[in-house]
Amino acid sequence: MQGLGMKFDLGTCVAPVDLAGGAQTGMRLHLRNYDTVAVVFFKEAGAATEPTTLTLQEHSLSAAGTSQNLVVVDEYFLKSEATLDNDEVWTRVTQTKAATVVPAVSDTQQILVFEVESGALSAGFEWISVNTSDTATAGQLGGILYLMHGLKIQRRPDLLAEPLS
Repeated sequence: MQGLGMKFDLGTCVAPVDLAGGAQTGMRLHLRNYDTVAVVFFKEAGAATEPTTLTLQEHSLSAAGTSQNLVVVDEYFLKSEATLDNDEVWTRVTQTKAATVVPAVSDTQQILVFEVESGALSAGFEWISVNTSDTATAGQLGGILYLMHGLKIQRRPDLLAEPLS
């Protein structure tokens, strides 16, 4: 492998789910082994009447501990089209630093990406997660993946440390 394990790793934040099934609590990711993580939100077209709000949090432990919003997101990139078929380009969206990302309501398919640097975490916090809001209208599937890069330890994929540890 040239990329996976050497240049990047992947992890689950929110497995694909009906975004109207209630707010989703994202899985935690330990950032000590990575310089940066790209948070990749993807959703299908649907009749949502309100946008999915993404909220970035930092945590002091892998489970329980202290959790708080991490106010560092000042830009994200978005691809949006009726059917994402790889002919679309990224749109850069800027915002005042926040812990939330709220894309416009859309019945299109979307991919949204923002990045978090490990050095942005507060003292005593090493884990992050991203939570989603309830979109209120059923039938819109979506999920979130972590794309970790700047691996501090590069290995064959089957020898990488688990992203929570």
